[in-house]
Amino acid sequence: MTDDMLTTLLEPRSQSGFVETDYVRNVMARGRSYLEAGFPVHLRGGSGTGKTTLAMHLAHLVGRPVVLLHGDEEFSTSHLVGGDHGYHLRKVVDNFIHSVRKTEEDFSRRWVDSRLTLACQHGFTLVYDEFTRSRPEANNVLLAILQEGMLDLPTARGSEGYLRVHPQFRGIFTSNPEEYVGTHKVQDALRDRMVTIDLGHFDWETEAAITQARSGVARHEAQTIVSLVRAFRDRARNGFAPTVRASIMIAKIVRARGATLDAGDHAFRETCLDVLSSEPAGGGAHCDDGDAKALIEDLIDEICASPVAAQGPREQAAAPRAQPVPSARERNL
Repeated sequence: MTDDMLTTLLEPRSQSGFVETDYVRNVMARGRSYLEAGFPVHLRGGSGTGKTTLAMHLAHLVGRPVVLLHGDEEFSTSHLVGGDHGYHLRKVVDNFIHSVRKTEEDFSRRWVDSRLTLACQHGFTLVYDEFTRSRPEANNVLLAILQEGMLDLPTARGSEGYLRVHPQFRGIFTSNPEEYVGTHKVQDALRDRMVTIDLGHFDWETEAAITQARSGVARHEAQTIVSLVRAFRDRARNGFAPTVRASIMIAKIVRARGATLDAGDHAFRETCLDVLSSEPAGGGAHCDDGDAKALIEDLIDEICASPVAAQGPREQAAAPRAQPVPSARERNL
């Protein structure tokens, strides 16, 4: 491998603070089995459902070097496969006889393989994050790669017009739902070549573990914050749907401000209002900010004034933990 190629690759390693719960292990086991069977995996879900983190951890489990791509509206096929980047100039001056000067110049374009070509050629793992943000015509090159195991190459590359895909090549894709702004509809032919795993919000246990790991707060504090955010998500109207990112934000800010998870703590209360009321509908619907803030105030009084929420970690461990009733999707997992 050349030095330029090495700068393109990521080393497959376990991510610091990665949380493994039954939900996460289930998704990882399914995804890994599909990859081992030779099929690309497509993780599809809304913002904050952990698509990219799960995709990178899945690539770590594969154990091969990782090539990372991020979908972009400006992408063309050349951004994926490669193209002419710069020129090569060779000049020879022959002055062996002082009275005779002979000059020879050779001027040629310089072809550079892009990341998709490198992954196909050497059997790396491709993580194509938010691939539906690229235009469908740019992703057409993936059809032959995923089905026939062949990569069509321009003649300008200076070699054969096609490249046989390495048998250890694996593809992991992520995408947002099609109704999200800035995304394109996936071609049916491309979706038919993938195994799609739909991701929703994490279960309560996973959200609490992620919040604790990413913010550094105590376990009982993470559980209280997650319970508050999930209650708001379940009861809010007009599209307010905060994800685990909101829980992490609240936990980090509360810790930085030295606030306590108490309904009477002004800093904690205003942090919750600022973070949760800034989560409008993904579809762009108008949200009644006043109703949302009133609901947040009520939930803070309800959840953070309870005896269990106010107890320390040792006392809370002995108290019965009131967990939300799992959804049908969580029970199936």
